[in-house]
Amino acid sequence: MTIAARLLCLLMLLAPAGGSAAAQRALLVGVSELVNQPQALWLQAPRNDVMLMRQTLMKQGFAPADVTVLADGVAGASLPEAERINEALARLLEQSRSGDFVVLYFSGHGTRVRDSTKRYQEPDGLAENFLARDARGTDASGGSLPGGLRDVDFDRWISAFLARNVFVWSVFDTCSAASMTRSAAQPPEDPGPADDEVRFRGVRAGQLATGGSAAAPSHAQALPEIAAGVPRARYVAFFASESHQVTPELRLPRKGRNARPQGLLTWAVAEALQNKPATWRDLFNGVLDLYPSVIEELESRFPARELPSPVAEGNLDLPIFANASAPLSTRPVWRAERAGGSLTLKAGLLDGLEPGQDLRIVATLADGIQRTAQGRLVQADLGSARLAVPPALAELAQATSWSATPVAEPALAALRVRSDSALPGGLSLDYPASIRTAGEAQADVRWVDLGAAGGRLELLSPALAATAEGGSAQSGIVVRDMAEARVRLQGLAQLKWMSRLAELAKDGRLDGFDAVLEVRDESRVLRSANVRDAAGGTLQLRPGERAELMVRNGSGQSIDLVVVGADEQGILRSVYPQDLGEANRFERGTRESPASKRFALPWLKPGRPARLLVLATPAQARSAPRLFGAGTAEATTNTAELRVRGQLTPERERQVYGAMLRWTNPAAP
Repeated sequence: MTIAARLLCLLMLLAPAGGSAAAQRALLVGVSELVNQPQALWLQAPRNDVMLMRQTLMKQGFAPADVTVLADGVAGASLPEAERINEALARLLEQSRSGDFVVLYFSGHGTRVRDSTKRYQEPDGLAENFLARDARGTDASGGSLPGGLRDVDFDRWISAFLARNVFVWSVFDTCSAASMTRSAAQPPEDPGPADDEVRFRGVRAGQLATGGSAAAPSHAQALPEIAAGVPRARYVAFFASESHQVTPELRLPRKGRNARPQGLLTWAVAEALQNKPATWRDLFNGVLDLYPSVIEELESRFPARELPSPVAEGNLDLPIFANASAPLSTRPVWRAERAGGSLTLKAGLLDGLEPGQDLRIVATLADGIQRTAQGRLVQADLGSARLAVPPALAELAQATSWSATPVAEPALAALRVRSDSALPGGLSLDYPASIRTAGEAQADVRWVDLGAAGGRLELLSPALAATAEGGSAQSGIVVRDMAEARVRLQGLAQLKWMSRLAELAKDGRLDGFDAVLEVRDESRVLRSANVRDAAGGTLQLRPGERAELMVRNGSGQSIDLVVVGADEQGILRSVYPQDLGEANRFERGTRESPASKRFALPWLKPGRPARLLVLATPAQARSAPRLFGAGTAEATTNTAELRVRGQLTPERERQVYGAMLRWTNPAAP
């Protein structure tokens, strides 16, 4: 074989699968005109939004030919009708290969209808719908909305991309408004002069006309097969608002010479990308930093409106515009607000912060340049913390944003292990849980390596032994090998943090919220008790019985909610959020009409020890998702349906609901 032939063979072996490098593609959909609806419901900005996003993506390296635009009023673009949107999604899926990156962007109106066909039922029983250009209303019986793309339909498309190992970034600059105002009656509003008009996205299903001049869209759109069990490790989504809020379009930037109607979320994403964020969390925090001045203006003009807080979900700590599943950091990043010489964080003890803890402080300047220094917390409450501005950053009065990240995990949350030999390798925990070696007097656990026979974990801490109950201080927990030892140690570390969360929240109160554990047979509820009031012995399971958790939110505000259990092996079982790539905002409800949802607990079995932690706080305005360190990476086997959750609450005294139910469930005689 000649040298040239050998080189050719080598190049063929080194070439990526499929003969091409990973691609970046995007589908941008903007619906300004609803041709079957009154023009009073039409929008101005979606056609501008898709062009702004197109320009923004091209600056990020997207090729023009790989950006598909469906929009009315855009030269050369196909019309954004329901069938064409699904066809464009199908083509994009067919083009996609493992390692590719896809942007799915939608700008326009949303609405909500009751849809009993959904596998996942929202707490209020309604389904979100994005309205295509040819959308029509539906009759009083509800069900599928002609020309509406349902949340479950989007979920199937996203899952189909993820099943091909394609990274998906979804952006929804839309609203699915069930209630558009804080009050039952909407007072008259002045949208402003024609050259500075504000329009709000989101319509009630009852406002949609069932007729129209355009052909009726088909109810049966071609959808991909359901891709079950696909983890959402390569998924990020940004939403303009939660389901009961509206999101505006207005001339942006405010008072800018070249301002034109834009969706607020779209404009903020484009602006924040100019600062070259490293991760999706950095990008989302940059978006949040641009909201306050616009929201303050709109609150003065539209005092009866509940204005939006955007929400993000997914693996936010991944590098931006890369098909990667490994985060740049496993430690959280919190936005901070400066007042004089102090910085205040909207995170506190419940998030794993402690007084005296060292933090890395980042100040971002208007040109995107970042300055960093180390600071130390002087105060930490349940939901907030404070520190002095580091001297090295004190002169940066014009910084546009501040953020903080912990230098190390907090000492109080660490599982302290006494061992005369090396601990099992590969230990991996999310902040704030951690594992540290310690002396006999301080240790929670002693690790005894038994060689080929496995090992033993002896529980030295009475509190941890009582909580874990997978063994006793005398006999310990016997493990077969290092892999099982690693799982057990990680479970004990997470269980220690869960116990600390329950202790921190035990005296808190969240008016209008409750969680009730129900013991059922095949037909009815046999016994029930509020999680905060229940003792394990009162809710023991007998053969043929099962447990479910009913959560009700009648607080009048959205809730940051985490429900997580630990089975007999000490393995954490995520209940809510169910999936690693899912937000944990639980929908707003009122006392008269609470948002509620029932959760099955199949891992809770008769005669087996188990734990259940429920933690809820009012969602903070314009903040990233909060999981309180209680999320679990094991919960990636089920693909949750797409849901829009957000947060907007008035500043108020911090409230919290927290309890950990512990019981052994001995089988009844």
